[in-house]
Amino acid sequence: MTIKLLIPLCLAAATLTSCSLAPRYQRPMAPVATQWPASAGIPLLVLDAEGQSHVADIGWRSMFKSPKLLSLIEAALANNRDLRIATLNIEAARNTYRIQRSDLLPSVNASGSANRQRISESSSTSGNPETLSSYTTGIGITAYELDLFGRVRSLSNRALNQYFGTEEGRKAAQTSLIAEVANAYLTYLADRELLQLTENTLKTQYDSFDLIKRSFDLGAKSQLEVSQATTMVETARANRAQYQRQVEKDKNALTLLVGKEIEPELLQPETLSSVQIMEVLPEGIPSTVLLDRPDVRKAEYALKAENANIGAARGAFFPSISLTGSAGFASSSLTNLFVGGSSSVWSFSPQINLPIFQGERLSSNLKLAKTNRDIAIAQYEKTIQVAFREVADALVSTATYTEQLHAQQALVKASEQAYTILKARYAHGIDSYFALLDSQRSFYLAQQNEILVRQQNLTNRIDLYKTLGGGWK
Repeated sequence: MTIKLLIPLCLAAATLTSCSLAPRYQRPMAPVATQWPASAGIPLLVLDAEGQSHVADIGWRSMFKSPKLLSLIEAALANNRDLRIATLNIEAARNTYRIQRSDLLPSVNASGSANRQRISESSSTSGNPETLSSYTTGIGITAYELDLFGRVRSLSNRALNQYFGTEEGRKAAQTSLIAEVANAYLTYLADRELLQLTENTLKTQYDSFDLIKRSFDLGAKSQLEVSQATTMVETARANRAQYQRQVEKDKNALTLLVGKEIEPELLQPETLSSVQIMEVLPEGIPSTVLLDRPDVRKAEYALKAENANIGAARGAFFPSISLTGSAGFASSSLTNLFVGGSSSVWSFSPQINLPIFQGERLSSNLKLAKTNRDIAIAQYEKTIQVAFREVADALVSTATYTEQLHAQQALVKASEQAYTILKARYAHGIDSYFALLDSQRSFYLAQQNEILVRQQNLTNRIDLYKTLGGGWK
C-alpha cells in the first residue's frame, strides 16, 4: 500500500453511509388549546398599520418609539454581560459541535522520525563497534471508526441540536433583556413622577401647616389641628425619602441592565404618558405562534438532542470497526529516504470490536437515553404551557388595564373636585379640618394609583409583545 493508495482509502472510508438507529423525530402535540381563552370584553388583537402577520416580525425598533428608551436598549444589547455570556455560549456550543462532527472524518497525520544508535564490539555482528541510523516518514490514519450503525453520526446530531438550542437561548435572553430594560425605564419614570407628586404634596402640606400654626398662635385654631397638619407634613416627608431612595435604586438597576454608565441626558425625566409604545398587534393570532418563541424552540432542540442520543445508545450494541493504517518511507540513509521501491513501507490494521458481555451497562445506557428523552418531552410541553399562560394573562390584562386607567383618571378628577369643595367649606368654617385631611389623602392616593396603573398598562403591553415571541429580531 503506497501513499497514493492510502488517501483514496481514507476518502472511501469517510463516505461510507451509515444507517441511523435514532427514533424518527415527531414533534409532540402542543398541550394547550388552539385559541386563547375567550373572555368577555377582551377584543381581538388588531392588525398593525404595516400589515405584520407575526409578532416576531415586529422588530423592537418598531415596538418602542421613545428615543431615550431606544438608546438605552441599544446600549444594553451592546454591553449587557448576561447577553454577552449567552453569545459566548453559542460560540462554545458551535465549537463543541465541530469537535463532535470531526469524528465523522478520518484524521490524517504526517509523521517523521530519526534514530542513531551505537553498537558495542560485543554486540556487533562484525566484532567492531558500529553506528546505525534509521529514518522514517509517512502519513496515516489512527483508529478511525467506520460509522456503519450511526453511533458517531447520532452524537454529532445531538451536538448540532444542542448548538441550535444555545442559539435560541441567546434569542430568548435578548427578548428578556429588551423587556427588562423597557420595564426598568418605566419603573424609573413612574418613581420619578411619584417623587414629584410627593414633593408637590409636601409643599402644599408645609403651606397648610404654616397657615394653621399662625392661626393657632392667634388663638383661632386648636392644638389638634396643628397636630393633624404636622402628621400630614411628616407623612409627606417620609414618602419623599422613600421615593428618593427608590429612584436611585431604579438608576442602579437600569445601569446594570445597560452594562455601562448611562449618559445623564438619557435619565432626564419624561412623563409616562409621553412614552410611545406600539398599541396594535397582529389580528387573530393562534396559539401555535408559541412554537416560534425562542424558549420553546430551545426546549424543542433539547428534545431533538435527546432523541438523537437514543440512536447513539442503540449503536453501542453493534460491532464497531476501526481502521489504522500508514504509508511512507524508511531507510538507513537520509539521502535514500525517498527513493521509491526498496524504501517504501506501509501498514494496515483493521480492528473489529463486538460487545459480548457488558453487564447492564449498554441496556441501562439505552434506558437512560429514553428516560432523558421523555424528560425533554415533558419539559418541552411545560414550556409551551407556561408560554400559553403568560400570553393569556397578558391578553386578559390588555382590556382590563385600559378600563382601569380610565376609571382611575375619573377618580382623580372626582377626588380633586371633592378636595377643592372641602377646602372652600373648611375656609368658611362649614367642615372640620379632619374632613379636609381625609379628602387630601384620597386625592393624593388617587394620583399615586393613576401613575401606577399607567405604568402597569405600558408594562403589560411590553409583556404581551415579549410573550408572543417579539423582541429578538
